Amino acid sequence: MNAPITAAEAADLLYREGHCLDTQRWDDWLALYCADAVFWVPAWNGPHELVDAPDTQVSLMYYTARAGLEDRVWRIRSGLSTASCPLRRTSHGVSCVIIAGESPEGVEVHASWTCHVFDPRQQAQHVFFGRYEHRLRREGAVWKIARKKIVLMNDRIPTLLDFYCI
Repeated sequence: MNAPITAAEAADLLYREGHCLDTQRWDDWLALYCADAVFWVPAWNGPHELVDAPDTQVSLMYYTARAGLEDRVWRIRSGLSTASCPLRRTSHGVSCVIIAGESPEGVEVHASWTCHVFDPRQQAQHVFFGRYEHRLRREGAVWKIARKKIVLMNDRIPTLLDFYCI
């Protein structure tokens, strides 16, 4: 039986993810995800109610595998994403990392986050914030992200919301 992940190891993985996004190390960021990883940013259905069915309800982002994230990175690198040219500068802060549970599917890890975003084109800044719900799964000797749900608390989006801003 594999040793369970420690709170420090879980926090380190989440911190590394934010650092990869902030430094635009896209390949390192993608390597943190399992091939079948789900990446989901649900929309709000009401003041205190999130949508709960990403296949049938509106989501801000929903990828059912790492391939969707790889495609998004490809669009940024290729310059075909005109909304991302030039890329915004970001600084992620991850805190309150807790192990919320374990199951045969993996370890549930929750955290709070903020992301300060500066848009060089508009000379404007914004702060996104919310909660993360990760499911981590061991692949060989390495813990990876098998599922990431991002609850965006301030969903009044000024101009652009992309994976690296949240």
